[in-house]
Amino acid sequence: MSSPSAIDKTLMVLDAVLEHSRFTDVVNATGLAKSTVHRIMASLVEHEFVAQAEDGSYHPGPKALRLAGHALTNVDLATVARPVLADLVAQTRCTVHVGLLNGDEAIYVARLDGPKPYRMPSRVGKAFWLHCTGIGKALLAEKDDEALDAHITRTGLPARTPLTHTTAAALKADLAQVRTRGYALDDEENEPGIRCVASVIHDHTGTAIAAVSISTLSLEQSIAQVALMAPAAIEAARKISAALGYMEPTS
Repeated sequence: MSSPSAIDKTLMVLDAVLEHSRFTDVVNATGLAKSTVHRIMASLVEHEFVAQAEDGSYHPGPKALRLAGHALTNVDLATVARPVLADLVAQTRCTVHVGLLNGDEAIYVARLDGPKPYRMPSRVGKAFWLHCTGIGKALLAEKDDEALDAHITRTGLPARTPLTHTTAAALKADLAQVRTRGYALDDEENEPGIRCVASVIHDHTGTAIAAVSISTLSLEQSIAQVALMAPAAIEAARKISAALGYMEPTS
């Protein structure tokens, strides 16, 4: 294997600075010689891609932050999600969606259909409630108690079907399960005859902004069978989050 080029080394150091603020940690993360890292860091500081604090620690500089800001401004969630959704359809043969949080509702921003003779009633651009959908409950599970109580007060938890959670106690019990297992289920709570499983998507700040779901007919799969697709939904959400710049916390 050929040794890294000068550009490769610079990018390695810049990438390491995003996770490590101490010089020795950057050296260890890159595996480069101290003298090489020191030279590259000095150049990055000079060109404002890296900044050095008074205590000697390093962090992204103004030029790096401006670049990140410009890039994130132009990120289109549907475009980022589409290849992941295509893989998810191939894996599950079900209809998949991405819904974007918009106040007390969410909006479908992407949808891909599986090879089935039927079509779901959803459509891109359609708004839907949070308390009775897999995508919505995945998003609500990320809220703290105060924000959740405020949402419940504002919306009143109206019924969509006889299975919709219409009380705060029932919804909170469901959301507690969502947090424990890492995914949400919709068992005919929004549309009769339709079930889904969903997992939350985070942006580069760690904020829950959307969720991805896998939908199917209740005649085809029981809720237990739908839950078996949860790992696929979770992995799809993880990939989309990573593409948006989210870095999962290290244990």
